[in-house]
Amino acid sequence: MTGTAGTAAHGAPRGTHWAPGDHVLWRYRDAAPDLKGRIHICRPVTVVQDTPDLLSVWMAPGTECVKPVLADGTPVHEEPLATRYTAPRTTERAKWWGTGVLKLARPDDPWSVWLFWDHGWRFKSWYVNLEEPRLRWAGGVDSEDHFLDISVYPDRTWKWRDEDEFAQAQRVGLMDAGRADRVRAAGRAAVERIEAWGAPFSDGWQDWRPDPTWDVPVLPDDWDRTPAHMTS
Repeated sequence: MTGTAGTAAHGAPRGTHWAPGDHVLWRYRDAAPDLKGRIHICRPVTVVQDTPDLLSVWMAPGTECVKPVLADGTPVHEEPLATRYTAPRTTERAKWWGTGVLKLARPDDPWSVWLFWDHGWRFKSWYVNLEEPRLRWAGGVDSEDHFLDISVYPDRTWKWRDEDEFAQAQRVGLMDAGRADRVRAAGRAAVERIEAWGAPFSDGWQDWRPDPTWDVPVLPDDWDRTPAHMTS
């Protein structure tokens, strides 16, 4: 992994600045009781762009990642919704075998926007992942997923995703009423951005392609290390 600590362009204090081609980690903390606050998703990515206004990264096909699974190894999505967030969990290392994912995040937005393609670079959709604004550290960014998401399609239509999981997270106490209200407000703000066709949907990222000379980042052994300090 490479990275440069210091100050971003234009003298804006950022704590960490990365150059195109740098390898960093995109991580999420778990809200489940037995893993509270621990890293349960870790994805090595390549920096595409890092400016005061936008961080964009590429997760290449074949990238080894960390994902949550149930204690017996069952994939989380196969567990019935009623016990999905209370059944004991652990993590496992596994490769991302789908097409690559481009992730875009503005510093203070409580969401990131992911771009998906089918094979042959046929653009499929944007995915608005509602989450805590990312905290930056020397090796990457950390966040916490907020369960509720939005799919956005090339014809500019959109739909809510995972509303059942969002409701279940509240029922089992992973999200209190105040946070749930904030997540809904963030979702409404994202929808306003979509319906106005603002950034990043209007920015042409669906035509972007990765540098063919980039290596696939390697998942380090200390992928779950605690950073010495973080900045937003």
